[in-house]
Amino acid sequence: MSSPDVSSLIARAESLLQRLETLVPSPHHSPVIEPDWQASVAFRYRKRSTAAWAAGWLEPVRHVAHIRYDDLQEVETQKNRFARNLAQFVAGRPANNVLLSGARGTGKSSLVKAALHAHASQGLRLIEVDKADMIDLPDLIDLVSARPERFIVFCDDLSFDEGEPGYKALKSILDGTVSASGDNVLIIATSNRRHLLPEYHSDNKSYTRSDDGELHPGEVVEEKISLSERFGLWISFYPFSQDEYLAIVAQWLSHFGLDAAAIEAARPEALVWAIERGSRSGRVAFQFARDHAGRTQGGAA
Repeated sequence: MSSPDVSSLIARAESLLQRLETLVPSPHHSPVIEPDWQASVAFRYRKRSTAAWAAGWLEPVRHVAHIRYDDLQEVETQKNRFARNLAQFVAGRPANNVLLSGARGTGKSSLVKAALHAHASQGLRLIEVDKADMIDLPDLIDLVSARPERFIVFCDDLSFDEGEPGYKALKSILDGTVSASGDNVLIIATSNRRHLLPEYHSDNKSYTRSDDGELHPGEVVEEKISLSERFGLWISFYPFSQDEYLAIVAQWLSHFGLDAAAIEAARPEALVWAIERGSRSGRVAFQFARDHAGRTQGGAA
């Protein structure tokens, strides 16, 4: 075989390899497949990986929860701060990324669902991302950056263990670096931890005391609070009092069709339900109301 023939074969082989590289993702790379944006107003990020490749896609949520702001009771201050910031974002004005932290079952994730319900007709869309997939945030943001819609990238129950790769990816996005989110993306996370990383008693040893007696956190503590500080808006949620819990129960029982007399009669049972569950959260109130309405003549499950 002559030299020109060998050179030609090599050139053809190289051309074929280049074409294959565009079709087969390289290891650890996760391109996001374009979804049908008309299929839903909410999407979940899904990912499939093998030893050789990884690919992600946005799965439309077929049945989106219809929660309204008015359905959320006893969190008026938190609701007003959140709604004002989100309205700014939907209107194209400056707005902050949001961390909703605090007691479980107090309405943090429900607030995000209510926001989507309130603004979906104005072009708001939601993409839910698991914390394990946070490393792919730059790919997701690239995918939606040129879209006309406004996007909430939402991570529920977010917390990181030491050394998780998604931590650095999220920190980079929130920092406003080269891979920062575009003007049409807002990051919202809920967490039971305000600082998003585990805190240990041994961390206290890194504190230093100045000559005037003032305490200063050490590098370990500074690193642990640095991620949450990058969220521009912190909104904290607190456990409900007994009266607040009963007010939420009443609101949900009314939602399920019970009249005022039936709601008043249900109060003792609602308190027993909370004691048995060891919590007076909004979630427990909703669960009681659903159970009670389902067992009560004239109620709707």
